[in-house]
Amino acid sequence: MKILIADDELPLLRFLEKGLKTEGYECDTLSQLHEILPFVKKHSSTILVLDRMFGDEDSVSIVSALKALPNPPMILMLTALDEVNERVKGLQEGADDYLCKPFDFDELLARIVALKRRVTQQTPDTINSLKFSKLELLLDERVAKLNGEEIGLTKIEYELLQYLLENKNKVLSRERILSRVWQTYSDPNTNIVDVYISRLRKRLDADKAIAIQTLRGNGYRLGETAQA
Repeated sequence: MKILIADDELPLLRFLEKGLKTEGYECDTLSQLHEILPFVKKHSSTILVLDRMFGDEDSVSIVSALKALPNPPMILMLTALDEVNERVKGLQEGADDYLCKPFDFDELLARIVALKRRVTQQTPDTINSLKFSKLELLLDERVAKLNGEEIGLTKIEYELLQYLLENKNKVLSRERILSRVWQTYSDPNTNIVDVYISRLRKRLDADKAIAIQTLRGNGYRLGETAQA
């Protein structure tokens, strides 16, 4: 597994390179924003540890292009921009995780291990579709079908549905859903999970055999309805 570290703070760049190599990772480093996309295209980095700001340039500008590559890297974005809207912006563009500066190196390692685990789970040789009743997710194409017809989902709706489908008949807490889908490890004190669950219920309304059930105080579960 190859890790690319991209940061214009050279002391931090060298520190991260040394630390990750000590942990046994194969690392490359870049300090210029314009070098990142061509490098990843050529070398297929598995994980990209990406600084948010390169001088006045925002690396969010290249995230969608990185994610459009045939073998896109998992992106762990580092930033000194701690405002919620800035974190949301990065995640909406396709970043897989977010870590605010200053950070603890052990936490960085833990985030990398989590991304590595997700890479392993997403390899095409394992599973390329998920099915439940008349619902099907085509994972390579990121397409959801119900009764054979494609249903339009936003990025967040798709990832939430995929997580529920991967764990069908299992109860998922709000905390687990927030961690997986929104990549946040603290409660945002909003009803965002409930809002997106409600949206998915409307999308799946045509299949009366399945339902997203609410288990008060515990979380949500994708399962069969009583009449199924």
